[in-house]
Amino acid sequence: MSFSIDDRVLAVAGIAQALQQVRRIAETGHSEASVVRTAMDSVMRIDAATPAEVYGSALQVEPGLRVVRDYFRNQGKDDLLPRLALSVMQLERRFVREGATVDKVSAGIARAAGIAREQGDSNHPDVLNALGALYADTISQLKPRIMVQGNPHYLGQAAVVSEIRALLLAAVRSAVLWRQLGGSYWDFIFSRKTMLEAIERKVR
Repeated sequence: MSFSIDDRVLAVAGIAQALQQVRRIAETGHSEASVVRTAMDSVMRIDAATPAEVYGSALQVEPGLRVVRDYFRNQGKDDLLPRLALSVMQLERRFVREGATVDKVSAGIARAAGIAREQGDSNHPDVLNALGALYADTISQLKPRIMVQGNPHYLGQAAVVSEIRALLLAAVRSAVLWRQLGGSYWDFIFSRKTMLEAIERKVR
């Protein structure tokens, strides 16, 4: 099955959207519930038929598409966000080579999905705690480790740390999807204009 640049930009938007929430909660202690819910749902939709279905629909990653669009236009408002995204993409390369870690993450996601069904909400604190702990026990142990900067007051709160870790897991999930769709670092050099055009077709 072949996928287009339009599919790949959705995965890039998924990365950007999850990490934008990481940055927001690290600085303010608060996140956007609907955006976090989209990220958590994407983690648990392992068998989605299309890239859009991973996120529910292309509309659900519109905030991320806008972030990437601004980056390509050199209008990005957060210099730390692209660096964070690069770290996630590098970490994804290491993660997929660690078969035992991949298996452990898959099992943990299945357990978290069960909690989400019980609670009726993928954004429930119990789900965030489960996915945050899963990230801490698995992907967080790989190098390069992702360092999140922010307000120490919020970064010292257990609930904030759990939500950040859960969002980092979602970002890695989108990075895995991006690679599965044929994405590579070269996209950001040689396909920049094409990616921007694909985003502008989706965002008005």
